Amino acid sequence: MTTRLPLEGVRVLELSSYVATPLCGLTLAQLGADVIRVEAPGGAPDRTRLPTASGGSSYYWTGLNKGKRAIAVDLSTREGQEVVADLACEADVVIANAPYKGLVTAQALRERNPRLVHVRLSGTWTGAGAVDYVVQAKVGFQQVTGPKGGDVPVNHVLPAWDLAAGLYLATGVLAALHQRHETGRGAAITLALEDVALATAGNLGLLTQAQDEPEERGPDGNHVYGTYGRDFALADGERVMLVVLTARHWHTLLDVTGLRAAIEGIEAALHIDFDDEQQRYAHREVISALLEPWFRRHDLAGLTRALEGHRVLWSPYRTFTQAADDLADNPLFAELDQPGIGPHLAPGSPLVFDEQRPAPRPAPAVGQHTHEVLAPRVGEDRYSALLSSRVVDAPVHTLREIA
Repeated sequence: MTTRLPLEGVRVLELSSYVATPLCGLTLAQLGADVIRVEAPGGAPDRTRLPTASGGSSYYWTGLNKGKRAIAVDLSTREGQEVVADLACEADVVIANAPYKGLVTAQALRERNPRLVHVRLSGTWTGAGAVDYVVQAKVGFQQVTGPKGGDVPVNHVLPAWDLAAGLYLATGVLAALHQRHETGRGAAITLALEDVALATAGNLGLLTQAQDEPEERGPDGNHVYGTYGRDFALADGERVMLVVLTARHWHTLLDVTGLRAAIEGIEAALHIDFDDEQQRYAHREVISALLEPWFRRHDLAGLTRALEGHRVLWSPYRTFTQAADDLADNPLFAELDQPGIGPHLAPGSPLVFDEQRPAPRPAPAVGQHTHEVLAPRVGEDRYSALLSSRVVDAPVHTLREIA
């Protein structure tokens, strides 16, 4: 029995590019929404962003836009704005990451459709532009990232604030749709990328600490701040990451490594108790000096055997290629034949509703669904006129099908 996905029947117009807002649209599409991307003729500026396949198709772009439909409309023209504004009258949600003008501003669209949920991502709360790596520099995390004693900030390669912003936006859409169900009113939701980073730093207590105790902490290599966790080298040159969160984890590690007596001797000499997480962090170098020889005596296979069956939090460091070797066993992934890339294993939604996880669907070509979406609404004659004036665009094969 196929279960209806929770957002089936919800229509979303997505006027966006890069990471955060496309991720919002992808999240909604994976929950069943009909997400229609609106791009300029020729495609969005990030369609060719690295990494790309040999034929030029972007792995990145296709990954973030799976399962959506795409129309090509020139929003720099009033006719193009009218087309999208008319579509918004029938839509439930509009997602944007630019201050569009004319007939497609948030205010103009909501005046035409008071039930519309309009979400817009900006760079900062003042409206200034910003991207993830600029926000990274402003908030502080990069000053505590990198090798101990390093004096150069280290950027994280993961666009964490883009990803968090996309999921915040999706959450806002769901809340607004619930509110509309209760009240009949739509909503205008705004989110600043920089605020996502600042809120996270504040919610983790880091900005509060900075106000109370403005003594800066520096980078500390691969140690996990506030608990015991770090990387270790093995006999075969492999490296693993170990994290000890609880007293149970700690005692299991002592039993596995045979270091209980040595640790108890240190506790007695220093009058401390390593069951206390803060004490394990404060004396991390002492603990590491005992653990390092134990790890160096094992290769990866031997370490796996030693830790098997024990609830120790650890993992070897792996490359993307090594991680990809395990995808076939994970039900998150299914084979997807993406035009321009070919067959590969692609993820569906990490969320599973009533044991149902729909298979991933391909990302669309530029304007792939322009005729399918627009012609029934404007009529074939007007659609042909829009094509002729280049206000809208569609792939050549679609034009041939119409002819």
